[in-house]
Amino acid sequence: MEIVTVTNKNFEQEVLACKTPVILDFWADWCMPCKMQSPILDAFAEEMGDSIRVAKVNVDEEAALALKYQIMSIPTLVLMDRGVFIRRVSGVQQIEDLKKFVDYEKS
Repeated sequence: MEIVTVTNKNFEQEVLACKTPVILDFWADWCMPCKMQSPILDAFAEEMGDSIRVAKVNVDEEAALALKYQIMSIPTLVLMDRGVFIRRVSGVQQIEDLKKFVDYEKS
């Protein structure tokens, strides 16, 4: 599935109204770990297909969203399901970690 860029303007449509779980990737251009996380998320999104949406939030451009979700470090991934916050994790996550992260019903 294609990775989308989320802003305050499209947050409701792209995240809250989404019928599948959404991983929000809070990142910034200057963040080296964020740059390491990006290709991993690309591969994860491709592997998972339509079962999950991956969305990127640039914390420098969307400070209000970062504040709303209390993002203190980046990269931080936030899992939302049908508009409900499920969990978060900070730091670079590998594909196997991401699979466990989204499989919240079993943990």
